[in-house]
Amino acid sequence: MAHRATKSGINRDIQSKLASKYDEQLASQCLLWISHQIQETFDSSGDARNVHEHLKSGHRLARLANSIQGGRIKSAAISKAKFPFQQMELINIFVEFCKDMGVPDQECFATVDLYEAQNMNQVIICIAALMRKFGLGPKEATENRRQFTEEQLNAGSSIIGLQMGTNRGASQSGMSFGKTRKIVD
Repeated sequence: MAHRATKSGINRDIQSKLASKYDEQLASQCLLWISHQIQETFDSSGDARNVHEHLKSGHRLARLANSIQGGRIKSAAISKAKFPFQQMELINIFVEFCKDMGVPDQECFATVDLYEAQNMNQVIICIAALMRKFGLGPKEATENRRQFTEEQLNAGSSIIGLQMGTNRGASQSGMSFGKTRKIVD
């Protein structure tokens, strides 16, 4: 993992909330799928540290993109990515590949989410969304457009919901406390 100061205060609370959403079973399924796609065996336990360790360099993700869409990333670029900025570039190319494959932006991750293990849950969500494009995992929701008549739409406009509040009984009468303001010429 990256060398970062330990989080404190609200940042620690946010980080622990993100960590609590992490699904080890889904992560394990994602690693197994990657292993199968790139035809390489590696530890597929869903532990966040294990996922980070196997995917951090971006090599496996780049090879995954190539196994899905041949020649997407040049093999020379994959093999020479030894420095951090090169590895982060591989990760970024994979994220762009996911977007091109139809993975929605809200399911993609930022490079630092994986490289610095800031949000491993989002990494797994992105890989699972990519799996879904190939019929694996839960089916993607379809649009369910509803048609309302003008009468139905107009009926809703005459009702003031309690969530909006009301101005009944709201006045400033009797609001005379404290000293009055004295303006002297």
